[in-house]
Amino acid sequence: MTQKTILRALKGERLPVPPIWMMRQAGRYLPEYRATRAQAGDFLSLCYTPDLAAEVTLQPIRRYGFDAAILFADILLVPQALGLDLWFATGEGPRLSTVTRAAEVAALKPAGAVHDTLAPVYETLRILARDLPRETTLIGFAGAPWTVATYMIAGRGTPDQGPAHAFKAEDRAAFCDLIGRITEATIEYLSAQVDAGAEVIKLFDSWAGSLKGADFDDFAVAPARTIIAALKSRHPGIPVIAFPREAGARYAGFARATGADCVALDNSVSADWAAAEVQRDGCVQGNLDPALLVQGGPRLEEETRRIVRAFSGGPHIFNLGHGITPDADPDNVARMIAAVRG
Repeated sequence: MTQKTILRALKGERLPVPPIWMMRQAGRYLPEYRATRAQAGDFLSLCYTPDLAAEVTLQPIRRYGFDAAILFADILLVPQALGLDLWFATGEGPRLSTVTRAAEVAALKPAGAVHDTLAPVYETLRILARDLPRETTLIGFAGAPWTVATYMIAGRGTPDQGPAHAFKAEDRAAFCDLIGRITEATIEYLSAQVDAGAEVIKLFDSWAGSLKGADFDDFAVAPARTIIAALKSRHPGIPVIAFPREAGARYAGFARATGADCVALDNSVSADWAAAEVQRDGCVQGNLDPALLVQGGPRLEEETRRIVRAFSGGPHIFNLGHGITPDADPDNVARMIAAVRG
């Protein structure tokens, strides 16, 4: 059987048409997603009901024929599995009980205990491995330790990750302990995802851009390197996509420093720059502005084609620079795909 296009790109092959998928492709912009979420009752119930989580993962594949499906779950399931309370406030997003002192870090559950909570996620992957079209790649994922830690410390998303930076400054030893515990739990979680059928892993470091200097090396690069090395030791050949969002110039060299097979790019860096500075180390993924899927029109198609051209000299997976937004027009997604596949 011909190998799946995304796996070929992740091995470094330059393809005449880049494979395509979309961050948050299972989401509120789709009416079928909204209907299934209503059936589940709330977001966490949707994450933890394997039949429904698999259904929303499959919906964009049926509608658009993307080259990959990404597991429907949430990066904050890991903190919950470590013992924190997690809930979603309507219209406000996720809320967590907090970890702000060394004693609270020490009280977290051990890494190996996360499977008790996360077992439904593995069942979702087993359903998807069975039900996805044969040509569609199945992607598993987790949040990177720094990003997950920012939510655990603040109890919610924050504009500048200030509480996490403050904890890091006040008690660096406890903060490093927290990062280490999240790293260990993430390895366990992602390894179990591969066992359940994930063919690619993606590591989302959504707040990497707020780490500067040595902190970027210590808390974005080093944990990613540890996770990737452990996964590749346990599962030889498993490809990993790393997304240190808003890393700017630090995107260059990130694949070499971490062992990632592909670096996903946000839309704050130009495709031309990234082709010269990042793609020379291997596959890149990205990086269309998600706002264009709201706006539509000729500019959507022009920008899509421009990115495809910019990355045409090497391995590239077409994607957005961040997740698709709930106000995006589903018809614009079809226009984007047509522009990529030409």
